[in-house]
Amino acid sequence: MKTISDIGIQIPQVHLPKPGVDPQKWAVIACDQFTSEPEYWNEVEKIVGDAPSTLRLTFPEVYLEDADGEARIRNIQSAMKNCMDEGVLQPHDGFIYVERETLRGKTRKGLMLCLDLERYDYNKGSSSLIRATEGTIVERLPPRIKIREGALLEFPHILVLIDDPGKTVIEPLSAAKGQFTKLYDFDLMLGSGHLAGFAVDADHENRVVEALRALAKPETFAAKYGVDRSLPVLLFAMGDGNHSLATAKAIWEKIKGEVGMDHPARYALVEIENVHDEALEFEPIHRVLFGLRKDIFAEMRSFFGANYTYSAVADGEEMIRRVDQADGQKQLVGAVGGGGKFGVIEIANPSTNLAVGTLQSFLDLFVKNGGAEKIDYVHGADVVERLSLQAGNVGFYLAGMHKNELFKTVILDGALPRKTFSMGEAKEKRFYMEARKIAG
Repeated sequence: MKTISDIGIQIPQVHLPKPGVDPQKWAVIACDQFTSEPEYWNEVEKIVGDAPSTLRLTFPEVYLEDADGEARIRNIQSAMKNCMDEGVLQPHDGFIYVERETLRGKTRKGLMLCLDLERYDYNKGSSSLIRATEGTIVERLPPRIKIREGALLEFPHILVLIDDPGKTVIEPLSAAKGQFTKLYDFDLMLGSGHLAGFAVDADHENRVVEALRALAKPETFAAKYGVDRSLPVLLFAMGDGNHSLATAKAIWEKIKGEVGMDHPARYALVEIENVHDEALEFEPIHRVLFGLRKDIFAEMRSFFGANYTYSAVADGEEMIRRVDQADGQKQLVGAVGGGGKFGVIEIANPSTNLAVGTLQSFLDLFVKNGGAEKIDYVHGADVVERLSLQAGNVGFYLAGMHKNELFKTVILDGALPRKTFSMGEAKEKRFYMEARKIAG
């Protein structure tokens, strides 16, 4: 594996399923999707059956609270070893250029490489080359650490963004893909589009490295964002999988004194995408609270005081229209309550720049104080409505942020409130395809 330390990357060795393995059964969606929709994962089980599949090699978070968690982790780690011992997975050296056709008929372009965890810091106020774009909840790491610790392989659903308006890094690979060996090409299960991967040749590998180096020049960075040249460069910004990369970092910090700096766990396999890719769309992430134990709207009035206003609206369409078209000093949040009620909450003099941060400051306290059994973060207005209209639940609909605001906001203001945006809707999330050895 070739390491390019000045830009914090490594050209990886990955492992892919051998010929004859059904890729549609092998590849399953990111484990943190459909966490309140077990019926989705039931369908995945039916499709996979006894076939080789990443379903047996990852831990869908819909099952995190089940009593058999420890046994599931042991089974995952055993299945990883069997995959390697039985030759189900075979090595491939080098970058992989990835194309993902989405449900909207567009094709996102990406590149598989490794990031150096020594160049990544998820803590608030970080100035590292690789940065979190949203707040990392350290309390959420232990179950993920337990899953990754002792694992032979990693299967990434991490998507990392670069800000490349000149389209110098990934897009030239799209133009040259006819020269590359095709590694996989298939339809994803349950209507999630199409996935194809190509082996990047040595010449284009070098071009990618030089293009990334050009983006990382302090003078280029300073001119792009209108900042002082002394400000540390941000080259890679987290898109999806923030807590997965943070988990890899936490484990690396724990073991590096014992294993040395050349250990494979120092690096994490990710897919990078250009924030300027026309097929890449930022979607809002909505909130649903389950099992309400307190009057949440009364608590909100108390929390926000005179800055809080609630007004009922006729239906979900009107709620969405008003929130999406909000413009002015007040922040708007849609509210969906059990019993078929829709409303819009207005918050004046907000505590943060984005409505999601202002709302989250209340929800964290509300759940902590026993106001609801749990909170979940969901994609799509239809999912918010379906789950929130059930008795005992309530949901909040949020507008999305523009993707072009991301890098400059993180550079100037630091990490965004957690769960601010999503790269596409649930079915457009990354599927597990490539594996990488992380044990020595």
